[in-house]
Order: sequence, then structure tokens, then C-alpha cells
Amino acid sequence: MNFAVFAAAAEQSIWIPKATLTEANLPDQSKKVFIVTGGYTGVGYELSKILHRKNGTVYLAGRDPEKGAKAVSALRADCPYSVGRVEFLPLDLADLSSIKLSADLFKSKEDRLHVLTNNAGVMRPPVGSKTKQGHELQMGTNCIGPLMFTMQLLPLLQRTAAVEPEGTVRVTWASSVISDLAAPEYGVELGSDGSPKVHDKPTVDYGQSKAGNTLLSSEFARRYKSDGIVSVAWNPGNLRTDLLRHFHPIERFITWILGHDAIHGAHTELYAGWSSDITPEHTGSYIKPWGRLSPPRSDIETACVGGFEGGRSVAEVFWDWCEIQAKAHL
Repeated sequence: MNFAVFAAAAEQSIWIPKATLTEANLPDQSKKVFIVTGGYTGVGYELSKILHRKNGTVYLAGRDPEKGAKAVSALRADCPYSVGRVEFLPLDLADLSSIKLSADLFKSKEDRLHVLTNNAGVMRPPVGSKTKQGHELQMGTNCIGPLMFTMQLLPLLQRTAAVEPEGTVRVTWASSVISDLAAPEYGVELGSDGSPKVHDKPTVDYGQSKAGNTLLSSEFARRYKSDGIVSVAWNPGNLRTDLLRHFHPIERFITWILGHDAIHGAHTELYAGWSSDITPEHTGSYIKPWGRLSPPRSDIETACVGGFEGGRSVAEVFWDWCEIQAKAHL
């Protein structure tokens, strides 16, 4: 690892300035509608709590109805005076055949969507773990599934952006400092057919999937900037959440000691999705803890605009591969 990468990773992990946008100064979110995937636990839950307390309508999207119901009840009890709503939305990102149904259910209930926070993901499962369609679990759950869900909601995002203040309709994507530390060159190692290599090394495959989200965010920004939708990726920070469940007990203990509470990650996500610092000119940007604009690792930044012969970027090739996987299940 070169010094620049180490320094960038350290700068995202320690010596972090205080968040500039928190529950204390977030404006009222009345009449705004949001989706937070994985919104019933960890960072997603903390973000959902902030939004509901500010009168936003929040859909907690995830695959566990029991956890969803408990979170909905807790959030309603936490802020009974909110004029917004909180609802559970079934969504299994590891099963492509179910994602269109989830998006259709949301569209049957709402006619607008202001911010989609692609927060849900899986981290370092056992080697060989796969989605229902046979993709490496982290690539399928962290990249293919979120892109498919986002694209099913794209027409609603476009209609909302057409009538809302400039730069306020957004899609945000979960990256990680591990993309700096462990992702292969250009973030995602692609074969001649555009498919990402499965390394069978949980940390490398995790870093690749998180870098993949940075690429997808950049490519979404390129394709849909003219529609007025802002797209950014973010590293939530090193946090004490359920994502650590697949770690070795010693790793989990060390990470827990050195990590930060989930609310700080929620502030990073809040900045990405709601800060007035983020304008249409910042679409495609990367956000580091606890809400600061920063470039990703230099070769990942290059992958967003180039990296392949023939003028196509790594991000474009990767996007096309993910879309092909999804289209078979529409």
C-alpha cells in the first residue's frame, strides 16, 4: 500500500471533523418522501429516525419483515408528533426476481421520491456465499441489486426532480474506506465480457463491491445529470453496526473498540442526501466522514472516466454488466 492511500484512509478514519449537518440543523422535511434501504437497523435506522423526527415520510426497505415492523413501531413511538409517516417496504437485494415487485409496491403508494439512500449491504460473508441468482453475495447485494432497484424508481425520481428545487432530488450510494484499502486496480477487476472477477477473498470482494458503488454513482451522474437528479457515493465511516457479524471475534472486538457509533454514519448519509453544500455541479462526487467532499482513490477516480481502450470507462462497462444481470428478471 502506498503512502498516499494509507494517508487517505487514515484521514477518513481518524482526525475527523465534526459533522456540519445533523438532526440539530436539518430543515423541516414535511411532504418529502424518502427510501432508506436497510433502514431498520444500524446507520439506516439512525438516518430514518432523523428524517421522521423532521416530519419526513420514510420507507424502511429490507428483507426482514419482523425487524421492519419492530423498527416502524419504535420510530413511531420515538416521535408521535411527526406529521410524516414511517413504513416498511419489503426488499431483498440478493434476489433480483423480487426487486421490481418492491419498486412497484412503492410506486403504488407514492407519486414522488425525493431521496433514495442505497444504504443496505453485506460485508465479508463466508467465501462462496451467493445470491439467489448465483452472483457473489457482496457483488449481488451491494451493486447489482441496488442498481436494479434504483432504475425501477428512475421515472419517479425524474418526475420529482422536474418539480422540486434544483439539486434536492438525489440518489446516494454506499461505498467504504475498504475500497481504498482492498479494491483491485480501477476498483473493479473486469473480465473481457465485462463481468467482475470473484477473488474468493472476502475483504477484496467487499472492497470491490464498495468501489463498484462509487463507479455506479459516477455513471448514474453522467447519464442522468440532465434530468436534475444528483448522485453521490459516500463512505459512512468505521462504525459499530451489525455489518461486523461475519468478522472473527477478535477482529470484531478491535473494530468495535476503534469504531464510532452509528449516528455518525447517519450524519455522513445525511450530508450526502440533504446538504445544501451538494449542488448539481457536485453530482458524481464522493463523500467522506462525517460529511466532506473528497475524491476517491486516484485509480478509482480514473475508472469513472476511462481505463479501457475504445473510449469506454470502467464505470460504463461495469454498469452495463450489472444492467444485463438485472434485465433478465424484469
